[in-house]
Amino acid sequence: MINYLNTQDISGKKVIARFDFNVPLKDGQITDSTRIDLSLDTIKLLIEKGASKITMMSHLGRPKGKFDKKLSLEPVAKYIADKLGIEVVLTESATDRGIKTLLSLPTTKLVLLENLRFHPEETSNDSEFSRKLASYGDVYLNDAFGTSHRKHSSVHGIVSHFDHKNVIAGLLIEKELIALNTVLESPKKPFVGIIGGAKVSDKIKIIEQLLGPVDHLIIGGAMAYPFLNAKGYSIGKSLCSEEDVILAKKILSSKNHAKIILPSDHIIAENPDSAPEFSEDENIVDEMMGLDIGEKTVAKFSDICSKAKTILWNGPMGLFEIEDFSRGTFSIAKSLSENTECFSLVGGGDSVSAVNKSGLSRYMGHISTGGGASLEYIEQGTLVGVQALKHGLK
Repeated sequence: MINYLNTQDISGKKVIARFDFNVPLKDGQITDSTRIDLSLDTIKLLIEKGASKITMMSHLGRPKGKFDKKLSLEPVAKYIADKLGIEVVLTESATDRGIKTLLSLPTTKLVLLENLRFHPEETSNDSEFSRKLASYGDVYLNDAFGTSHRKHSSVHGIVSHFDHKNVIAGLLIEKELIALNTVLESPKKPFVGIIGGAKVSDKIKIIEQLLGPVDHLIIGGAMAYPFLNAKGYSIGKSLCSEEDVILAKKILSSKNHAKIILPSDHIIAENPDSAPEFSEDENIVDEMMGLDIGEKTVAKFSDICSKAKTILWNGPMGLFEIEDFSRGTFSIAKSLSENTECFSLVGGGDSVSAVNKSGLSRYMGHISTGGGASLEYIEQGTLVGVQALKHGLK
């Protein structure tokens, strides 16, 4: 059983809280604050519920266990302070000797530990490092869904130092689990899966997992080319490996293969910088590569989406970052936004980025903050961090 923040009494207690503030930076400035913005409701509720101290922790980038000024959480501390109108004190490190003193000061409410991954002990799930982090709070809260598939100190090992009643999940994790369980456990029919991206090997498990419950599994983007190749079509210079073709043949020979819907035409070019051309059918000529789905495919995929009651979308339909090859992906986003009878869950970094770029994100049922985490949850039905929240660590 997971204890959710909404139902817990934390008045007067010190809270050590794991968030996902892993935001992109350029010249020390935050270029996309989405992950922080999605955490603010939990921070506000902690304050409203009377937490005496809130110590926030997160990683940023991949400093590989060493201090890197460019990956300091200083811009994050400033952003949160500006948004909430409350001072946020950034520590020198996650194990700074002065933290305990800082937490005893009556004027200090919000503390942000410096980047957890400046310490190699974080990713090795070191027990002493976990104990040190746990010592900053009476209650542990996890609201970092995007890192809850990692067996790291701040999402896993730390839990062993708290009674289960003092281990709670934040608002963001609650939303993520409700949305994912809606799709996995009780999807309204027709249920449509949409899978894109580059490599079949990266998503073989999710494809196999979805083929059972879905009514249709749309496969587009670079993901489609190994499947088309496996069916005997020419794919030109399109992205495709022998390993992926072997996996595609395996999937196409499974009992639910008829549920798979592939592109019937493409937008093609000699390379991503070349002018776009159009194929008339599934085949792509030798000197060309597929970079987006074509008009017939857009119509076919959109029609399927318009009739769906549940949609899970992971992966773009083409190289949407370039305008000439963005129509397929944005058309899927438009189809989802117009189907008001459907619950749509969008997961995966590229899909989320595409939906945000399309300007249609507010029309989606749920946009997952955890790319790898949401994939793993769909594949396995849980995550190590979620298991720790449910059962604690013995």
